[in-house]
Amino acid sequence: MAARRRYSTHRRIDVPEISGWLRLVESGEVPACEEQRLLCAHVRSVFASERLWVDRGRLAAYMGYERYFPFDLAPEERFLVALWLCTYSEDGMPRWSDLLAYVARGWGKTGFAGYCAFCLLSPANGIPNYDVDICATTEPQAKIGYDDLWRLFESDPDLWSQGFEWNRVELYCRSTGSRFKYWSGNSNSKDGMRSGAVFFDEVHAYENSDSMGVFTGGLGKKPEPRRLMTTTDGFVREGPLDDLKARAQAILRDGESDNGLLPFICKLDDIADAADDALWVKANPRLRTSPSLMAEYRREVAEWRGNPARHPEVPTKRFNLPEERRDLAVTTRERLMAASRPVDPARLRGMQCVAGIDYAKTTDMVGACLLFKDGDERLVVPHAWWCTRSADAGNVKAPLEEWAARGLLSIETGVEVSPDEVAAWIRETADGLGADLRCVAIDSYRFTLMRRALESIGMDPSGTRDEKQVWETRPSDVMRVQPVIESAFANHRIAWGDNPLMRWATNNATLVPAQNNNLTYGKVEPHSRKTDPFMALVHAMCVEGRIEGAPPVDLMAPIFF
Repeated sequence: MAARRRYSTHRRIDVPEISGWLRLVESGEVPACEEQRLLCAHVRSVFASERLWVDRGRLAAYMGYERYFPFDLAPEERFLVALWLCTYSEDGMPRWSDLLAYVARGWGKTGFAGYCAFCLLSPANGIPNYDVDICATTEPQAKIGYDDLWRLFESDPDLWSQGFEWNRVELYCRSTGSRFKYWSGNSNSKDGMRSGAVFFDEVHAYENSDSMGVFTGGLGKKPEPRRLMTTTDGFVREGPLDDLKARAQAILRDGESDNGLLPFICKLDDIADAADDALWVKANPRLRTSPSLMAEYRREVAEWRGNPARHPEVPTKRFNLPEERRDLAVTTRERLMAASRPVDPARLRGMQCVAGIDYAKTTDMVGACLLFKDGDERLVVPHAWWCTRSADAGNVKAPLEEWAARGLLSIETGVEVSPDEVAAWIRETADGLGADLRCVAIDSYRFTLMRRALESIGMDPSGTRDEKQVWETRPSDVMRVQPVIESAFANHRIAWGDNPLMRWATNNATLVPAQNNNLTYGKVEPHSRKTDPFMALVHAMCVEGRIEGAPPVDLMAPIFF
């Protein structure tokens, strides 16, 4: 008999699985990051203001399954099961249908996912044919979570064969008709999926949301659709994880509607927390009860302290503080986000500007930008083009179509990106702002192809190098301007608007040692990680001295010995 649902607001939450974790965090008994404390406040606010119902019978059944598993559920896991799987809004839908479990390495994300899958397959869920699909970017990664349950069943086949069938690919519950299966992100046979829930493991590895969208496209065919996203942080930027983290911050800090997302975030508040191992629990609550895990943390942290540049994965994976390799990265994530502040077009009207263009091939990606200066601040208007016939089309995983829909990128389906189209964008954008275009800078090796197009928009490449309106950038120019760009990022004096394409391209660039202790720019990876939009800005910075009132860049010359 189905439980009678009694929806009400709750000034006091009397569900031990929920209130227990809330008290541990709020009392300080468990050190917790600011996001975790904000989540506790958010949960209390939702319970106090919305009419909710916690299915205690279902929760008790789910908790009872613990006896079959080779581990005990931690307080935070009980908290998540109660909220994600057993709490309902007045419309009968799960109050939090989506769970982001962003917890440091070693917490047991795959074990938790396996436990939740078992609960959803079971009769306690009450929904027949409630299939659970677990996905990752690679098949071996997706299989880890599946194998946890497979090994459980293999450990006592006489017990489990009474209600289940299983093999190395799929688990099937006879009484509910539900199955659990793993998939890789490049699986080709996803059509017709009838998922009740979809689990995404290690979201940090996804470079775009395409495959995630395919897997979730079948949700809604079954009642109470759910998503689980488990992950540590990683090294892919501007992907789905960064989007989820930004959404979580908006919910917890800015009061935006959670729209069904429960953002469970565990991390250090600051890298300074790493000095006190008692605070590491902020990133991984499992450290409270696992001496062996704590010993491994101490070993890895000691190695990281001895050579931070060689071990960027320690703060990233063990503390959920993504850290660039500072000996290679152009700038930090924090500074890239500072550069993403808005640029008001009205502020640019009537100003002088210069332009930069960069590309390796017109059959690949082309970047261009206008650069304005207002005092010490560089204001950037960027754009890019992508040729779908590029030889690297299969390698680039960035959300190009999404960026194109936002007007940040033009997609060319012809044989190449036309130089005339790039030149026309520069002229039309400058004229649209009433700007005085003083100079266009382009790699000297690409000048010949663009020359006629630039002449057609009135940019004269003749005259002495310091006078002509088209500047051919040389490697020495880039070495000169690199310290200027580094300083501009460090002092938050670059602004290009909310432009994930520019953040992506800049993050794809790397600093490369050059002659005489100078630095220039290279690529993290030559085929999938394009840098052209950022390098267009580098070219423009080489001629920012053409803007009246701007100091000439060559005041900072390369160092020679």
